[in-house]
Amino acid sequence: MRILPVLIAAICYTLVARSQPRVVERLYLPGFEARVDSLVKAYTDLDIFSGVVLVAEKGRPVYHKAFGLAMRDKNIPNTPGTRFDIGSMNKSFTKVVVLQLVHEGKLSLDDKLGKYLPGFPKKAAEDITLRHLLNHQSGYGGYHSEEYWNIPREEKTLQTALEQIKKQPLEFDPGTDRRYSNAGYVLLGLIAEKAAGKSYFDLVEERIAKPLGMQDTYLREKYTVPNRAIGYYKNMRGELLDNDSFQEIVKPDGGFYSTASDILKFYRAYHHGTSLWNRETQMLDEGYARYQKLKKEGGITGHAGGFEGANTVYLEFLREQVAVVVFANMDEVVAENLGQGIVAILRGEAPEQPGIPAIQAVYKAFSEQGLNYVKAHWESLTTNFHPEDPKDLILNMIGYSLLREGETRGAVEVFKLNTELFPGVANVWDSYGEALRKMGHGRQALRSYKKALSIQPGIPSAEQALRELEAEGY
Repeated sequence: MRILPVLIAAICYTLVARSQPRVVERLYLPGFEARVDSLVKAYTDLDIFSGVVLVAEKGRPVYHKAFGLAMRDKNIPNTPGTRFDIGSMNKSFTKVVVLQLVHEGKLSLDDKLGKYLPGFPKKAAEDITLRHLLNHQSGYGGYHSEEYWNIPREEKTLQTALEQIKKQPLEFDPGTDRRYSNAGYVLLGLIAEKAAGKSYFDLVEERIAKPLGMQDTYLREKYTVPNRAIGYYKNMRGELLDNDSFQEIVKPDGGFYSTASDILKFYRAYHHGTSLWNRETQMLDEGYARYQKLKKEGGITGHAGGFEGANTVYLEFLREQVAVVVFANMDEVVAENLGQGIVAILRGEAPEQPGIPAIQAVYKAFSEQGLNYVKAHWESLTTNFHPEDPKDLILNMIGYSLLREGETRGAVEVFKLNTELFPGVANVWDSYGEALRKMGHGRQALRSYKKALSIQPGIPSAEQALRELEAEGY
Protein backbone atom coordinates (compact mmCIF):
# COMPACT_ATOMS: atom_id res chain seq x y z
CA MET A 1 0.00 0.00 0.00
CA ARG A 2 1.47 3.25 -1.04
CA ILE A 3 2.58 5.71 1.64
CA LEU A 4 1.26 9.10 0.54
CA PRO A 5 2.66 12.59 1.09
CA VAL A 6 0.75 13.29 4.28
CA LEU A 7 0.48 10.81 7.12
CA ILE A 8 -1.98 12.46 9.46
CA ALA A 9 -1.69 11.25 13.00
CA ALA A 10 -2.69 12.33 16.42
CA ILE A 11 -3.05 11.09 19.94
CA CYS A 12 -5.04 11.62 23.10
CA TYR A 13 -3.31 10.06 26.06
CA THR A 14 -2.94 10.08 29.83
CA LEU A 15 0.36 10.01 31.64
CA VAL A 16 0.76 8.26 34.97
CA ALA A 17 1.00 10.55 37.98
CA ARG A 18 4.08 10.33 40.17
CA SER A 19 4.52 11.07 43.84
CA GLN A 20 5.59 14.68 43.95
CA PRO A 21 4.96 18.02 45.61
CA ARG A 22 2.32 20.20 44.01
CA VAL A 23 3.56 21.13 40.56
CA VAL A 24 2.57 24.78 40.95
CA GLU A 25 5.18 25.07 43.69
CA ARG A 26 7.85 23.92 41.27
CA LEU A 27 6.90 26.48 38.62
CA TYR A 28 8.38 29.35 40.54
CA LEU A 29 11.61 27.71 41.59
CA PRO A 30 14.67 29.71 40.51
CA GLY A 31 15.84 28.65 37.09
CA PHE A 32 12.52 27.33 35.70
CA GLU A 33 12.48 29.75 32.77
CA ALA A 34 16.17 29.27 32.08
CA ARG A 35 15.78 25.47 32.07
CA VAL A 36 12.95 25.65 29.55
CA ASP A 37 14.96 28.09 27.42
CA SER A 38 17.90 25.69 27.50
CA LEU A 39 15.80 22.71 26.48
CA VAL A 40 14.22 24.64 23.60
CA LYS A 41 17.70 25.72 22.46
CA ALA A 42 18.76 22.06 22.27
CA TYR A 43 15.90 21.50 19.82
CA THR A 44 16.48 24.64 17.76
CA ASP A 45 20.23 23.89 17.55
CA LEU A 46 19.31 20.64 15.76
CA ASP A 47 16.90 22.64 13.53
CA ILE A 48 14.02 20.35 14.48
CA PHE A 49 11.83 22.90 16.29
CA SER A 50 10.31 26.27 15.59
CA GLY A 51 7.08 27.43 17.15
CA VAL A 52 5.50 28.63 20.39
CA VAL A 53 5.75 27.39 23.99
CA LEU A 54 3.13 28.38 26.57
CA VAL A 55 3.04 27.29 30.22
CA ALA A 56 0.06 28.43 32.29
CA GLU A 57 -1.38 28.04 35.76
CA LYS A 58 -5.19 28.15 35.93
CA GLY A 59 -5.24 29.83 32.54
CA ARG A 60 -2.66 32.49 33.42
CA PRO A 61 0.54 32.32 31.31
CA VAL A 62 3.77 32.12 33.28
CA TYR A 63 5.93 31.36 30.22
CA HIS A 64 4.97 32.34 26.67
CA LYS A 65 7.65 32.58 24.01
CA ALA A 66 8.05 32.09 20.26
CA PHE A 67 11.04 30.59 18.45
CA GLY A 68 12.23 30.33 14.87
CA LEU A 69 10.51 31.34 11.66
CA ALA A 70 6.90 31.12 10.54
CA MET A 71 7.92 31.60 6.89
CA ARG A 72 11.54 30.87 6.09
CA ASP A 73 11.51 32.20 2.55
CA LYS A 74 10.34 35.61 3.81
CA ASN A 75 12.28 35.52 7.08
CA ILE A 76 9.07 36.09 9.06
CA PRO A 77 9.51 35.04 12.71
CA ASN A 78 7.03 33.13 14.81
CA THR A 79 5.33 35.21 17.50
CA PRO A 80 3.01 34.25 20.37
CA GLY A 81 0.16 35.27 18.06
CA THR A 82 1.21 33.12 15.10
CA ARG A 83 -1.48 30.69 13.96
CA PHE A 84 -0.55 27.04 13.46
CA ASP A 85 -2.29 24.06 11.92
CA ILE A 86 -3.53 22.12 14.97
CA GLY A 87 -3.99 18.84 13.10
CA SER A 88 -6.19 16.33 14.88
CA MET A 89 -6.89 18.55 17.85
CA ASN A 90 -9.97 19.21 15.68
CA LYS A 91 -11.31 15.89 16.90
CA SER A 92 -11.86 17.37 20.37
CA PHE A 93 -14.03 20.08 18.79
CA THR A 94 -15.97 17.46 16.84
CA LYS A 95 -16.49 15.37 19.97
CA VAL A 96 -17.87 18.37 21.87
CA VAL A 97 -20.36 19.22 19.10
CA VAL A 98 -21.56 15.61 18.81
CA LEU A 99 -21.99 15.16 22.57
CA GLN A 100 -23.82 18.47 22.81
CA LEU A 101 -26.26 17.18 20.17
CA VAL A 102 -26.61 13.90 22.07
CA HIS A 103 -27.43 15.78 25.27
CA GLU A 104 -30.02 17.82 23.38
CA GLY A 105 -31.67 14.64 22.12
CA LYS A 106 -30.84 15.28 18.47
CA LEU A 107 -28.50 12.29 18.39
CA SER A 108 -28.02 9.11 20.41
CA LEU A 109 -24.73 7.34 21.09
CA ASP A 110 -26.44 4.12 20.03
CA ASP A 111 -27.63 5.51 16.69
CA LYS A 112 -26.38 3.48 13.74
CA LEU A 113 -24.26 4.92 10.95
CA GLY A 114 -26.83 4.01 8.30
CA LYS A 115 -29.50 6.13 9.99
CA TYR A 116 -27.74 9.29 8.83
CA LEU A 117 -25.41 8.35 5.97
CA PRO A 118 -26.71 6.05 3.22
CA GLY A 119 -24.65 3.99 0.81
CA PHE A 120 -22.46 2.05 3.25
CA PRO A 121 -22.13 -1.74 3.15
CA LYS A 122 -24.71 -3.52 5.30
CA LYS A 123 -22.36 -4.42 8.15
CA ALA A 124 -21.00 -0.88 8.50
CA ALA A 125 -24.44 0.70 8.21
CA GLU A 126 -26.10 -1.59 10.76
CA ASP A 127 -23.31 -2.34 13.25
CA ILE A 128 -21.34 0.92 13.62
CA THR A 129 -22.74 3.28 16.27
CA LEU A 130 -21.88 6.87 17.11
CA ARG A 131 -20.22 5.52 20.27
CA HIS A 132 -17.93 3.37 18.13
CA LEU A 133 -17.03 6.36 15.95
CA LEU A 134 -16.26 8.60 18.93
CA ASN A 135 -14.10 5.97 20.62
CA HIS A 136 -12.18 4.78 17.53
CA GLN A 137 -13.91 1.39 17.60
CA SER A 138 -15.77 1.50 14.27
CA GLY A 139 -13.37 -0.67 12.28
CA TYR A 140 -12.50 2.19 9.95
CA GLY A 141 -9.00 3.66 10.05
CA GLY A 142 -7.89 6.22 7.48
CA TYR A 143 -9.20 7.27 4.10
CA HIS A 144 -6.11 8.89 2.55
CA SER A 145 -5.77 6.45 -0.32
CA GLU A 146 -3.79 7.12 -3.48
CA GLU A 147 -7.09 7.73 -5.25
CA TYR A 148 -8.00 10.39 -2.69
CA TRP A 149 -4.68 12.21 -3.02
CA ASN A 150 -4.98 12.25 -6.79
CA ILE A 151 -8.19 14.29 -6.53
CA PRO A 152 -7.43 17.99 -7.16
CA ARG A 153 -7.47 20.06 -3.99
CA GLU A 154 -10.32 22.27 -5.21
CA GLU A 155 -12.48 19.16 -5.65
CA LYS A 156 -11.81 17.76 -2.18
CA THR A 157 -14.82 18.21 0.10
CA LEU A 158 -16.38 16.39 3.03
CA GLN A 159 -18.49 14.55 0.48
CA THR A 160 -15.37 13.47 -1.42
CA ALA A 161 -13.89 12.07 1.79
CA LEU A 162 -17.19 10.31 2.54
CA GLU A 163 -17.15 8.52 -0.81
CA GLN A 164 -13.59 7.35 -0.15
CA ILE A 165 -14.54 6.01 3.29
CA LYS A 166 -17.42 4.02 1.81
CA LYS A 167 -14.88 2.10 -0.29
CA GLN A 168 -12.69 1.16 2.69
CA PRO A 169 -13.01 -2.34 4.16
CA LEU A 170 -13.59 -2.63 7.90
CA GLU A 171 -10.40 -3.70 9.64
CA PHE A 172 -12.32 -5.41 12.46
CA ASP A 173 -15.90 -5.93 13.57
CA PRO A 174 -17.28 -2.72 15.09
CA GLY A 175 -16.83 -2.59 18.86
CA THR A 176 -14.37 -5.50 19.05
CA ASP A 177 -11.13 -3.53 18.83
CA ARG A 178 -9.78 0.01 18.76
CA ARG A 179 -7.77 1.77 16.07
CA TYR A 180 -7.17 5.48 15.67
CA SER A 181 -9.60 6.66 13.02
CA ASN A 182 -9.57 9.82 10.94
CA ALA A 183 -12.43 8.35 8.92
CA GLY A 184 -14.60 8.01 12.01
CA TYR A 185 -14.39 11.70 12.82
CA VAL A 186 -15.19 12.75 9.26
CA LEU A 187 -18.33 10.64 9.58
CA LEU A 188 -19.17 12.23 12.93
CA GLY A 189 -18.93 15.70 11.42
CA LEU A 190 -21.28 14.72 8.60
CA ILE A 191 -23.72 13.11 11.05
CA ALA A 192 -23.71 16.30 13.15
CA GLU A 193 -24.59 18.27 10.02
CA LYS A 194 -27.55 15.99 9.31
CA ALA A 195 -28.81 16.15 12.89
CA ALA A 196 -28.49 19.92 13.29
CA GLY A 197 -29.27 21.05 9.76
CA LYS A 198 -26.15 23.23 9.64
CA SER A 199 -22.63 22.88 8.28
CA TYR A 200 -19.99 21.37 10.54
CA PHE A 201 -18.05 24.63 10.48
CA ASP A 202 -21.06 26.71 11.48
CA LEU A 203 -21.69 24.31 14.37
CA VAL A 204 -18.15 24.68 15.67
CA GLU A 205 -18.24 28.44 15.29
CA GLU A 206 -21.61 28.87 17.01
CA ARG A 207 -21.13 26.29 19.75
CA ILE A 208 -17.42 26.63 20.57
CA ALA A 209 -15.37 29.38 18.94
CA LYS A 210 -17.74 32.31 19.55
CA PRO A 211 -18.82 31.39 23.11
CA LEU A 212 -15.20 30.96 24.18
CA GLY A 213 -13.99 34.10 22.39
CA MET A 214 -11.55 32.17 20.20
CA GLN A 215 -10.91 35.06 17.83
CA ASP A 216 -7.60 33.67 16.57
CA THR A 217 -9.01 30.31 15.50
CA TYR A 218 -9.79 29.82 11.80
CA LEU A 219 -12.14 27.01 10.84
CA ARG A 220 -12.18 27.05 7.07
CA GLU A 221 -9.78 27.99 4.26
CA LYS A 222 -6.17 27.45 5.29
CA TYR A 223 -4.36 29.55 2.74
CA THR A 224 -6.12 32.80 3.61
CA VAL A 225 -5.37 32.63 7.32
CA PRO A 226 -3.44 35.77 8.31
CA ASN A 227 -0.25 35.45 10.35
CA ARG A 228 -0.04 31.72 9.75
CA ALA A 229 2.98 29.48 10.02
CA ILE A 230 4.04 27.39 7.04
CA GLY A 231 5.00 23.87 8.06
CA TYR A 232 8.47 22.45 7.50
CA TYR A 233 9.78 18.91 7.66
CA LYS A 234 12.92 17.03 6.74
CA ASN A 235 13.07 14.09 4.40
CA MET A 236 15.03 10.94 5.13
CA ARG A 237 18.26 12.65 4.04
CA GLY A 238 17.68 15.60 6.36
CA GLU A 239 16.78 18.00 3.52
CA LEU A 240 14.30 20.70 4.58
CA LEU A 241 10.97 20.86 2.71
CA ASP A 242 7.73 22.75 3.28
CA ASN A 243 4.26 21.24 3.42
CA ASP A 244 2.35 24.07 1.76
CA SER A 245 1.91 22.11 -1.47
CA PHE A 246 0.08 19.18 0.12
CA GLN A 247 -1.87 20.76 2.96
CA GLU A 248 -5.20 19.01 3.42
CA ILE A 249 -8.53 20.79 3.40
CA VAL A 250 -10.09 21.44 6.81
CA LYS A 251 -12.37 18.62 7.96
CA PRO A 252 -13.81 17.30 11.25
CA ASP A 253 -10.75 15.10 11.72
CA GLY A 254 -8.19 17.91 11.47
CA GLY A 255 -6.92 21.17 10.10
CA PHE A 256 -8.11 24.23 12.02
CA TYR A 257 -5.59 27.04 12.43
CA SER A 258 -5.22 28.49 15.93
CA THR A 259 -2.88 30.03 18.47
CA ALA A 260 -1.52 28.47 21.64
CA SER A 261 -3.56 30.99 23.66
CA ASP A 262 -6.84 30.04 21.98
CA ILE A 263 -6.20 26.33 22.47
CA LEU A 264 -5.49 27.01 26.14
CA LYS A 265 -8.96 28.62 26.33
CA PHE A 266 -10.56 25.64 24.63
CA TYR A 267 -9.02 22.88 26.73
CA ARG A 268 -9.55 24.77 29.99
CA ALA A 269 -13.23 24.90 29.08
CA TYR A 270 -13.10 21.27 27.96
CA HIS A 271 -11.68 20.05 31.28
CA HIS A 272 -12.78 22.58 33.89
CA GLY A 273 -15.59 24.91 32.85
CA THR A 274 -19.29 24.69 32.12
CA SER A 275 -19.40 27.34 29.40
CA LEU A 276 -18.58 24.73 26.75
CA TRP A 277 -20.66 21.82 28.04
CA ASN A 278 -22.42 21.04 31.30
CA ARG A 279 -21.54 18.15 33.60
CA GLU A 280 -24.20 15.85 32.13
CA THR A 281 -22.75 16.35 28.65
CA GLN A 282 -19.17 15.89 29.87
CA MET A 283 -20.17 12.57 31.44
CA LEU A 284 -21.02 11.27 27.97
CA ASP A 285 -17.30 11.44 27.11
CA GLU A 286 -15.52 8.08 27.47
CA GLY A 287 -12.64 9.88 29.21
CA TYR A 288 -14.77 11.60 31.86
CA ALA A 289 -14.11 9.13 34.72
CA ARG A 290 -10.39 9.16 33.98
CA TYR A 291 -10.28 12.96 34.02
CA GLN A 292 -12.07 13.06 37.37
CA LYS A 293 -9.61 10.60 38.84
CA LEU A 294 -6.68 12.71 37.65
CA LYS A 295 -8.23 15.83 39.16
CA LYS A 296 -8.44 14.07 42.50
CA GLU A 297 -5.27 11.97 42.57
CA GLY A 298 -2.93 13.92 40.28
CA GLY A 299 -1.44 13.17 36.88
CA ILE A 300 -1.46 14.40 33.32
CA THR A 301 -3.82 14.24 30.39
CA GLY A 302 -2.96 15.34 26.88
CA HIS A 303 -4.28 16.09 23.42
CA ALA A 304 -2.17 16.36 20.30
CA GLY A 305 -2.23 16.49 16.54
CA GLY A 306 0.08 16.67 13.58
CA PHE A 307 1.43 15.48 10.27
CA GLU A 308 4.53 16.31 8.21
CA GLY A 309 5.45 19.89 9.10
CA ALA A 310 2.97 20.37 11.93
CA ASN A 311 2.72 19.15 15.52
CA THR A 312 0.75 20.54 18.44
CA VAL A 313 0.32 19.29 21.99
CA TYR A 314 -1.62 20.29 25.09
CA LEU A 315 -0.56 18.64 28.36
CA GLU A 316 -2.16 19.41 31.70
CA PHE A 317 -1.73 18.44 35.33
CA LEU A 318 -5.47 18.36 35.93
CA ARG A 319 -5.35 18.55 39.73
CA GLU A 320 -2.99 21.52 39.75
CA GLN A 321 -4.42 23.07 36.57
CA VAL A 322 -0.94 23.61 35.16
CA ALA A 323 -0.86 23.36 31.37
CA VAL A 324 1.93 23.06 28.82
CA VAL A 325 1.09 24.01 25.23
CA VAL A 326 3.63 23.55 22.42
CA PHE A 327 2.86 24.46 18.81
CA ALA A 328 5.43 23.60 16.16
CA ASN A 329 5.58 24.27 12.44
CA MET A 330 8.01 21.40 12.10
CA ASP A 331 7.72 17.64 11.95
CA GLU A 332 6.14 15.23 14.39
CA VAL A 333 6.81 14.37 17.17
CA VAL A 334 8.81 17.45 18.11
CA ALA A 335 6.09 19.39 19.96
CA GLU A 336 5.09 16.32 21.93
CA ASN A 337 8.68 15.49 22.84
CA LEU A 338 9.43 19.07 23.85
CA GLY A 339 6.18 19.21 25.84
CA GLN A 340 7.15 16.06 27.72
CA GLY A 341 10.54 17.60 28.43
CA ILE A 342 8.90 20.68 29.95
CA VAL A 343 6.67 18.40 32.04
CA ALA A 344 9.84 16.76 33.39
CA ILE A 345 11.24 20.19 34.30
CA LEU A 346 7.99 21.03 36.13
CA ARG A 347 8.42 17.81 38.08
CA GLY A 348 11.97 18.75 39.00
CA GLU A 349 13.43 16.06 36.76
CA ALA A 350 15.99 16.10 33.97
CA PRO A 351 14.28 16.22 30.55
CA GLU A 352 15.27 13.87 27.76
CA GLN A 353 17.50 15.57 25.24
CA PRO A 354 16.40 15.71 21.58
CA GLY A 355 17.73 13.61 18.75
CA ILE A 356 17.19 13.40 15.01
CA PRO A 357 13.87 11.82 13.86
CA ALA A 358 13.73 8.05 13.43
CA ILE A 359 13.36 8.11 9.63
CA GLN A 360 16.54 10.13 9.25
CA ALA A 361 18.38 7.94 11.78
CA VAL A 362 17.35 4.72 10.03
CA TYR A 363 18.18 5.99 6.54
CA LYS A 364 21.59 7.26 7.70
CA ALA A 365 22.36 3.87 9.25
CA PHE A 366 21.15 2.07 6.11
CA SER A 367 23.28 4.27 3.83
CA GLU A 368 26.42 4.10 5.92
CA GLN A 369 26.28 0.67 7.58
CA GLY A 370 23.73 -1.43 5.74
CA LEU A 371 20.47 -3.18 6.50
CA ASN A 372 21.99 -5.78 8.82
CA TYR A 373 23.05 -2.95 11.11
CA VAL A 374 19.57 -1.43 10.91
CA LYS A 375 18.03 -4.78 11.83
CA ALA A 376 20.38 -5.30 14.76
CA HIS A 377 19.90 -1.77 16.14
CA TRP A 378 16.25 -1.23 15.21
CA GLU A 379 14.97 -0.23 18.65
CA SER A 380 17.73 2.28 19.39
CA LEU A 381 17.43 3.84 15.92
CA THR A 382 13.66 4.33 16.17
CA THR A 383 13.16 5.85 19.61
CA ASN A 384 12.26 9.27 18.15
CA PHE A 385 9.04 8.27 16.43
CA HIS A 386 5.41 9.00 17.16
CA PRO A 387 4.37 6.61 19.96
CA GLU A 388 0.97 5.95 18.37
CA ASP A 389 2.25 5.29 14.84
CA PRO A 390 3.26 1.73 13.92
CA LYS A 391 6.99 1.52 13.32
CA ASP A 392 6.60 -0.40 10.08
CA LEU A 393 5.79 3.02 8.59
CA ILE A 394 9.44 4.04 8.96
CA LEU A 395 10.86 1.57 6.46
CA ASN A 396 7.76 1.90 4.30
CA MET A 397 8.33 5.63 3.90
CA ILE A 398 12.03 5.10 3.17
CA GLY A 399 11.19 2.39 0.65
CA TYR A 400 8.71 4.56 -1.25
CA SER A 401 11.13 7.48 -1.26
CA LEU A 402 13.68 5.19 -2.90
CA LEU A 403 11.09 3.99 -5.42
CA ARG A 404 10.22 7.57 -6.40
CA GLU A 405 13.92 8.26 -6.93
CA GLY A 406 14.34 5.21 -9.17
CA GLU A 407 16.37 3.22 -6.64
CA THR A 408 14.19 0.15 -7.01
CA ARG A 409 16.74 -2.42 -5.83
CA GLY A 410 17.32 -0.50 -2.60
CA ALA A 411 13.57 -0.18 -2.11
CA VAL A 412 13.14 -3.95 -2.48
CA GLU A 413 15.81 -4.53 0.17
CA VAL A 414 14.17 -2.07 2.56
CA PHE A 415 10.68 -3.51 2.07
CA LYS A 416 12.04 -7.04 2.52
CA LEU A 417 13.54 -6.06 5.86
CA ASN A 418 10.17 -4.63 6.84
CA THR A 419 8.53 -8.02 6.21
CA GLU A 420 11.15 -9.61 8.48
CA LEU A 421 10.62 -7.10 11.27
CA PHE A 422 6.81 -6.97 10.97
CA PRO A 423 5.70 -10.25 9.34
CA GLY A 424 2.14 -9.94 10.64
CA VAL A 425 1.43 -6.53 9.07
CA ALA A 426 -0.42 -6.73 5.76
CA ASN A 427 0.78 -3.35 4.52
CA VAL A 428 4.47 -4.34 4.52
CA TRP A 429 3.75 -7.31 2.23
CA ASP A 430 1.65 -5.12 -0.05
CA SER A 431 4.50 -2.62 -0.36
CA TYR A 432 7.07 -5.37 -0.87
CA GLY A 433 4.90 -6.80 -3.66
CA GLU A 434 4.76 -3.43 -5.41
CA ALA A 435 8.56 -3.07 -5.36
CA LEU A 436 9.11 -6.65 -6.55
CA ARG A 437 6.70 -6.05 -9.40
CA LYS A 438 8.61 -2.94 -10.46
CA MET A 439 11.78 -5.05 -10.45
CA GLY A 440 10.11 -7.48 -12.84
CA HIS A 441 9.81 -10.27 -10.25
CA GLY A 442 6.14 -11.02 -10.94
CA ARG A 443 5.97 -14.45 -9.29
CA GLN A 444 7.53 -13.20 -6.06
CA ALA A 445 5.25 -10.15 -6.15
CA LEU A 446 2.23 -12.44 -6.52
CA ARG A 447 3.24 -14.36 -3.39
CA SER A 448 3.74 -11.13 -1.48
CA TYR A 449 0.31 -9.78 -2.43
CA LYS A 450 -1.32 -13.08 -1.47
CA LYS A 451 0.42 -12.90 1.91
CA ALA A 452 -0.93 -9.36 2.43
CA LEU A 453 -4.47 -10.48 1.64
CA SER A 454 -4.20 -13.53 3.90
CA ILE A 455 -3.46 -11.18 6.79
CA GLN A 456 -6.01 -8.52 5.85
CA PRO A 457 -8.54 -9.47 3.18
CA GLY A 458 -9.98 -6.73 1.03
CA ILE A 459 -6.96 -4.44 0.53
CA PRO A 460 -7.92 -2.71 -2.75
CA SER A 461 -4.36 -2.17 -4.03
CA ALA A 462 -3.36 -5.78 -3.35
CA GLU A 463 -6.54 -7.20 -4.91
CA GLN A 464 -6.07 -5.14 -8.07
CA ALA A 465 -2.38 -6.08 -8.37
CA LEU A 466 -3.25 -9.74 -7.87
CA ARG A 467 -5.82 -9.67 -10.67
CA GLU A 468 -3.37 -7.95 -13.02
CA LEU A 469 -0.52 -10.36 -12.25
CA GLU A 470 -2.76 -13.39 -12.75
CA ALA A 471 -3.96 -11.93 -16.05
CA GLU A 472 -0.30 -11.61 -17.06
CA GLY A 473 0.15 -15.35 -16.50
CA TYR A 474 1.95 -15.42 -13.15
